Parts: sequence; structure tokens; C-alpha cells
Amino acid sequence: MTGRRRTGGGVTLARVAAAVVPVLGRLDVTTDTGAAPAEGSILIANHTSLGDPAVVLAALHRLGTEPVVLAAAGVWRIPVLGRLLTREGHIPVHRHDPRAAQAIQDARVALAAGRSVLLYPEGGIPHREGVREAAPLPFHPGLFHLARASGAPVVPVGQAGSRALASGSCAGQVARVLTAPLRRPRLCVHVGAPLRLDGEPGQARALGLARGALTRAWLTAARRLRAPVLPAPA
Repeated sequence: MTGRRRTGGGVTLARVAAAVVPVLGRLDVTTDTGAAPAEGSILIANHTSLGDPAVVLAALHRLGTEPVVLAAAGVWRIPVLGRLLTREGHIPVHRHDPRAAQAIQDARVALAAGRSVLLYPEGGIPHREGVREAAPLPFHPGLFHLARASGAPVVPVGQAGSRALASGSCAGQVARVLTAPLRRPRLCVHVGAPLRLDGEPGQARALGLARGALTRAWLTAARRLRAPVLPAPA
């Protein structure tokens, strides 16, 4: 797989998301460029709920892109899903573990093979009450190292609305998912223009540029959603 939609008829994570997400809500996808991200791009998305990876993958599938996903290694322990992730070459991230660096190396290999890679540079889901939207938190340095080592363009993918699918306590998240087909919440994804970080000499500046680009993409999605927005974090 190259990061573009497969031409075969097999089941993929992106195709599952593309089939399920429209049942749960109304997906709205826009781009700055009017086109899908180029193959071999680093796609960065804001992380607000357990539901947003499916929303982002469904949006990218609509644009014709099926990226390799960097995800928490614990997801591989989920039956069926773990096997699907392994079969498609998605990359486990072992946080706070010496094996964490291997994820960046595996992502470099995927990019060199022409596959796009999707990662969440905030490093996790921030604790937040309610369904209100908020700007991305500061980024972890893995994005900087991957962009410098690979020379790949970085494409911001802002999403808003996924907290209406899954947020709150465990019971609250289950209730939101079960009632989503009746509520049909709006789910907005905006793909920004690519930027280059490999020419930036400083890590802090490079990550600041990337965070700014993702914040703008997220804000575009949030405005389309017409959602209440929390103050931006420092």
C-alpha cells in the first residue's frame, strides 16, 4: 500500500471507518488545496477523543488516501483490530519505553516506500470536560525528528465534532456512540496546505510552525461546525 486508496476489494482500517462514520454522523471534508495530500506525506491531526481517528481516516479515505497510522501500542491488544493493524503495516508506539524510538524509524521506512503516515503530535488525548472544542496542545518532538530525517512534507488535518461521538466517562462514551445514529452529529475535517520542517534549524520553531498550521486547520473545521471553543492552551 502506498498511502493512496487501495484498488483491491480487501477490508482496510480506512474502509471500515469510511463505512461506519457516516452512519454515526454527518461528515464534512474540506481542503486548502482542493486536492488530497501528496503521497509520502506526514499527516498530523489533533486528538480530542477516542472517536477522532475513525473520523480522520474516513475523511482521508474520501480524499483517496489511506495512511499508515502511528497509534498507542495498547490498541494492538484488541482482538481483530490488532490483527488488522498488523496486516496493514500500521505502527505501534510504545510510550515511555525504550522501544518508542522504533516507531520513528518504522515511519521513516514507510515514508521512503511512498506511503503517507498519520500521527498525533500531542501524544495523547487531553483531559477535558464536555464536548467543547479546544486548540491542539504543545507537540512532542517525534514529529520534528521524523520530518528532519525523512524530508517529507507535513500536512495538518484539523478535526472538530468527534467529542460528540465519544467523550466523558466510559458510560458516557458508550451512550454517545449508541445514540449517535439518531443524533447524527456533524463531523468536520479540514486538510491544510503542506509545510516543510526539514529546513528549520530549531526544534522549538519547527514544532511551533507545525502546531500553528494544525491549529488553523482545526479552527477552520470548528468554525464550519459552529462549535463553542475553549480558550487556546499556552
